[in-house]
Amino acid sequence: MQRCLSLLVDLYELTMAECYFRYKKDTQASFDLFVRELPQNRSYLIAAGLEDILNYIRSLSFSNEDIAYLEELKIFSSDFLEFLSTLKFSGDIWAMPEGEGFFPNEPVIRVTAPIIQAQLIESFLLNTINLQTMIASKASRVVQAAGGKAVYDFALRRTHGQDAGIKVARSSYMVGFAGTSNVLAGKIFKIPIAGTMAHSFVMSFKNELDSFLAYSRTFPGKTILLVDTYDVKKAIQNAIQVGLKLKEKGFRLLGIRLDSGDIVSLSKLARKMLNRAGLGYVEIFASGNLDEFRIKDILKSGGCCDSFGVGTHMGSSIDAPALDAIYKLCEVSDENGEFLPTMKLSKGKVTYPGRKQVFRIEDKRGKYIRDVLALEKEKIDDRPLLLKVVDKGKQVYELPSLEEIRKYVLRGLMKFPGPLKEVSAKYRYPVLISPGLKKLIQKLSRRLSRGQC
Repeated sequence: MQRCLSLLVDLYELTMAECYFRYKKDTQASFDLFVRELPQNRSYLIAAGLEDILNYIRSLSFSNEDIAYLEELKIFSSDFLEFLSTLKFSGDIWAMPEGEGFFPNEPVIRVTAPIIQAQLIESFLLNTINLQTMIASKASRVVQAAGGKAVYDFALRRTHGQDAGIKVARSSYMVGFAGTSNVLAGKIFKIPIAGTMAHSFVMSFKNELDSFLAYSRTFPGKTILLVDTYDVKKAIQNAIQVGLKLKEKGFRLLGIRLDSGDIVSLSKLARKMLNRAGLGYVEIFASGNLDEFRIKDILKSGGCCDSFGVGTHMGSSIDAPALDAIYKLCEVSDENGEFLPTMKLSKGKVTYPGRKQVFRIEDKRGKYIRDVLALEKEKIDDRPLLLKVVDKGKQVYELPSLEEIRKYVLRGLMKFPGPLKEVSAKYRYPVLISPGLKKLIQKLSRRLSRGQC
């Protein structure tokens, strides 16, 4: 059951809402949620978080306890609080599907609703899109760097809170991770779970071999041994002993894990020793402060790693821990109910006016070549990315399964130019402004500049 999160707002959403209640109660408005600029080393982003947003919209209401708390603050009037007590979302929402690749200034979500409602949901939308899109985009880069080798989420202990740990597991699996160490996320989202052992387990036994034997006897069909607690070469020899014992009993040692040191040279050594012992099927699993940059370097240098565990650097998106995601008014209704486009003219923070759509243009081979940001009613002969997900407060979009989103992500990325997916990509995918939107921007800029009081 979805928790009621109506008070998960910044205070100014509520104070503005009371002002709207006094002076603009019947005003309608449209807001765009978009990312202004790509973070460093990013050439694309992956939309994530829509499922949580739709669950939130469906349950949006202020409980008696919520109203009582707001009353205690002695900020809001009784008639405004009475209004909030009956509030339900009644507007329209358009959104990019989860897993869609997108670029700066393209609306990921567009909300058209009574201005009070549209304003009140801002904080939740930004919080949700910021975290999950940030992680999905980072994790996608890790998947691309791994070049088809399996990658697992080991981020739980380093994520920023319990909720983030769950969201990181989902967002990373969505874009191609093979599984997670997070058991609760595995239960909730049906994600494969994976894990090995800790150094403390090895150290708790009198010697390393005893720890390996204990584990293999307990989990003979699921054994992966951590080989860098003491001397790696000796640990690989111990792992080989265990692997041969398992083989005699009809089982297979699944793998060994390297968590420190020179992964390239150690993995080459491990591969040579395992192959020589007739254990060529044993996989070499690498972990330890890995990210897309290190994984690329390991593989480029000939590292013999079959899979990777990625934690801190992915789970906190350590090189780009926040997105420049914003939620801006693009049109507002007048006293006659007619929608009038508006835009922000602040230096370096100009926004695009009007109700917009993003169109993705393909070539004859089905490859993506550019996007066009256009006014909603312009005729652009290609695929619109924003889909209607809420109509007059009712969800009209059937949420895909996580497995379906996962396939959608991988299919979509295959259609983008190869240089876009390079770890250190300098390539910038073209996003063009349509003639109609250009014309509106020029016209509105002149009018707003003249009419400012």
